[in-house]
Amino acid sequence: MNQEPPPQGRGAPVGRRVFLGTLALGALGVAAAPPLQRGMETLLGNAAQKDPTGLTGLLPNGGGFRYYSVTSSVPHRSATDYRLTVDGLVDHPRSYTLADLKALPQTRLVKDVQCVTGWRVPQTPFEGVRLSALLDAAGVRAEAGAVRFTCFDGAYSESLTLDQARRADVLVALRMQDEDLGHNHGGPVRLYVAPMYFYKSAKWLSGITVTEDVRPGYWEKRGYDVDAWVGRSNGRDDDPTT
Repeated sequence: MNQEPPPQGRGAPVGRRVFLGTLALGALGVAAAPPLQRGMETLLGNAAQKDPTGLTGLLPNGGGFRYYSVTSSVPHRSATDYRLTVDGLVDHPRSYTLADLKALPQTRLVKDVQCVTGWRVPQTPFEGVRLSALLDAAGVRAEAGAVRFTCFDGAYSESLTLDQARRADVLVALRMQDEDLGHNHGGPVRLYVAPMYFYKSAKWLSGITVTEDVRPGYWEKRGYDVDAWVGRSNGRDDDPTT
């Protein structure tokens, strides 16, 4: 079947073979030993070479991170042209510049990062603005029940319930590992949902929309869990008010 080219500024969506490989990796990765993880990543990387419309890379990055994208390219945003919109069921919609976000009170969290494909980076510092602060500033309406996140790659999306979004361990992150967020890690701004698998922490964040109900995100539409709790070891049971 022919596929129409993506709109300007968007990369091509993930290819079928790469997508199937990703699902297989997600199903096996959490319980897999490191050699199996590396083997699966090699297999998926080979599939990506044959089907270049999929993941742009599965590469070891600093600190044990891998690089994932669901488009073949992602535009860069600088401090001067970055914008984050907050809209939907709110009384005071707003657009934030990077400078605006940096001027707000910052929170630092140090938690383990757990990817659904199996790799884990322990004790990773993230810094940014609590999502709850942006929601409070926007004036969330009574009928709201969820928050949807969109990204400037033009394809990725995620959602949380309103209660989940208001947790103290959910950030609009500007820094990671004590450095400004680089492009490969979703910068200049990404979502960071500490107690959930890392696919919930949407990279290249550009939009926060308050909605009535949770809308399945990019990977949930392809079979992943909407509620992606990692478990007690990564803070699921932390008091969300602290």
